[in-house]
Formats: sequence, structure tokens, C-alpha cells
Amino acid sequence: MNALAATNRNFQKAARILGLDSKIEKSLLIPFREIKVECTIPKDDGTLVSYVGFRVQHDNARGPMKGGIRYHPEVDPDEVNALAQLMTWKTAVADIPYGGAKGGIGCNPKDLTTSELERLTRVFTQKIHDLIGINTDVPAPDMGTNAQTMAWMLDEYSKFHGHSPAVVTGKPIDLGGSLGREAATGRGCVYATEALLAEHGKSIKGLTFAIQGFGNVGSWAARLIHERGGKVVAVSDITGAVKNPDGIDLPALLQHKEATGKLADFGGADAMDSNDLLTHECDVLIPCALGGVLNRENAANVRAKFIIEAANHPTDPEADEILSKKGVIILPDIYANAGGVTVSYFEWVQNIQGFMWDEEKVNQELKRYMVKAFHHIKGLCQSHNCNLRMGAFTLGVNRVARATLLRGWEA
Repeated sequence: MNALAATNRNFQKAARILGLDSKIEKSLLIPFREIKVECTIPKDDGTLVSYVGFRVQHDNARGPMKGGIRYHPEVDPDEVNALAQLMTWKTAVADIPYGGAKGGIGCNPKDLTTSELERLTRVFTQKIHDLIGINTDVPAPDMGTNAQTMAWMLDEYSKFHGHSPAVVTGKPIDLGGSLGREAATGRGCVYATEALLAEHGKSIKGLTFAIQGFGNVGSWAARLIHERGGKVVAVSDITGAVKNPDGIDLPALLQHKEATGKLADFGGADAMDSNDLLTHECDVLIPCALGGVLNRENAANVRAKFIIEAANHPTDPEADEILSKKGVIILPDIYANAGGVTVSYFEWVQNIQGFMWDEEKVNQELKRYMVKAFHHIKGLCQSHNCNLRMGAFTLGVNRVARATLLRGWEA
């Protein structure tokens, strides 16, 4: 099932639980605006090449729209749509004053030089500059983009609108980025894990963890789990996978990855097949890579007791059913990975105030938001007698529906 169908299905389930009017249900699903632009740039060798850029702005009932920009060969409108909608529910679950958006360019950033990427980013920004803005739509980095991409976007946008640091988040610190933003998604994920485990009388210390994906989110989550006394027994990414039943020495693995660019050939662990990571023996499984990795083929073999969805959509609806029958507890993506957008919100707030926080304050506030959201989700799980995914969806959908009605959507 593709990402859009899965999100729609979760939304419709939540709407049924909440007893939403069918007219408002339909109105909440339709995106506010979809943008598709042609981005033509000269390559370094002088030839012209064209790419298609997208921005889907899903909903702005609770505030400006917010969401990442991804540079990926498979940026298809359906997926961008699903991810924009997911951002609407995610910002509502985290209780930050935003709606959802998502965008991207269908390109492979690995095939482009830095100067080509800069030209592409600037052309894309020129095409959408009048449709984004501090109070309209605030982009952020996503797959294949980073703080440098945001710096170019900010610069290009500022040529039209004057210096506007709050128009994008995930910027370099020197241009108004927030301390703690780099680690935010991984750190938020760890706070979420702590809240969930505490509910079950457990803590990170002494439990075993398997982590799929060792990019920004996976490596930060692994590092913080290790610091808290958790045993990371298996890690994988696109370059390979390693395992050590006694726990991997994470600082050493991070050094190795930094030095060689890959997980393979790491001395402190044995190589394993990446495909076996999801079914590896562990207490907690954290998928931090692509969507749809847990499906009906492998779900029955998952041995973890808890799954923390640090990636977007890692669990197919079919896998969801198989896993909940087995009693596996899944912490849903719209809550588990909301740390990134929460600290993006802190960055935006700091830029608007022109007053920057220290890292300790950022992490403290992030923890407060993550813990508060978990208790709100738990509350809805109890009152609607549903699992954590539906608890999170009903919380998010209900907040957006209430804002929409209060604003007078029929007028």
C-alpha cells in the first residue's frame, strides 16, 4: 500500500472514531494548494537540464505550513501529498502552531556538483518565493538536502523579501539556525522512547536496541541510547550492517563511519545481512530509514517488543495488524519523529524574536513537548480504547478539525 493510501486510511479511521462530519472530513483531506514548477539550470559543462519541483501545502488552519524539501529521484506527487498531510497531523500532535506541507525536486543529488545543486536550489526558490514565507509556509531540509540547501534558499528568498531568517529552518548556526537542531529528531525519538518505556515500568538502561538507518536520525538516536546505558546490538545502513550481542561500542562505530563512510569492516562487531536487521533479536527496534520496510513478508518474524517509528511510514498497514496481534507496541511516526519539527519551531520562534537560546534550553523544551504529547496521546488511547497510532491520529485530526471549525470554514 503506498504512502498516500496508508495515510488516508489512518485519517479515515481517526475521523470515524471522532465521529467527524463527512463534509469536514473531505475538506481536511484535500490539500490547500499544490505547486509544480519546472527548474531548468545550466550544468557545469554548459548543457541545460530540467527538473520538476513540487510543493504541496496541505493545511493552514493552525498556522503557517511547515515541511521538508527533499532532493530524491523518486519524488512523486502522491508521496509528497502523503507526507504533507502527515505533517499536518504531526504538528498538531506535537501541539505546535503549524499546518503541513512537503516539497521536493525529482533529482539525484549525488549526480550533481555543489554549484549545480546551488543553481537548482536558487531556481526552485525563485519559482516558489511568493508562495512561501514566515507566516505562510516555512520549508526545512529533508532527504538529500541539508543546512547548506537552506542557506541558499534563505539567500535567494531574501533577495525578493529582505533579510528573513525565519523563512526556512534547519539553517546553519551562523545564519540563525538553532543549537540542538542537528540532533533534534534523534533526541526527540529517545525522549519518546523513554516516555513509552516508563509507561511499561522499563527504562533504556539494560534494554537491547536494533537500529535500521545510520544517517542523521539513526546515528544520534544510537549515540543517545548508548549514553543512557542501552545496548545497541545491531545497526544497518545502505553500506551494510553490523551486530554485536554484547552491545556495539558506539563512539568507535561513529568514528569508523566518519573515517571510512561505511559500517562494513568495523572491528568491534560482526558483519550481518542488512535484510536481517528488522527481525534481529532485540527489545526495541528503531527503523530510521525509508518507508514501507515492515510489511506482510517480514512482520511475523519481528522479534522486538517495541517499535519506535523514527522514519516516516516504516510500517505498512498490513504489517501493523500482524504486529499488534503479536502484542508488539508501536510508537507511531507522527509522534516518534516529531522532535525535528518541534526544534524547527523553536528555531522559527528564535528568529522571529531575534533572540537565540542555549542548547540546554532547546533540549529541555523539546523534552517538555515530547512528554506532554505522549500523555495527551495516552489519554485519547484510553478514552477511545485504541492503539497508540490511532491515539496519535485522533489527537492530531481532532485539533485540526477544531481549529477549522472555529475559523468558520463554511463561510
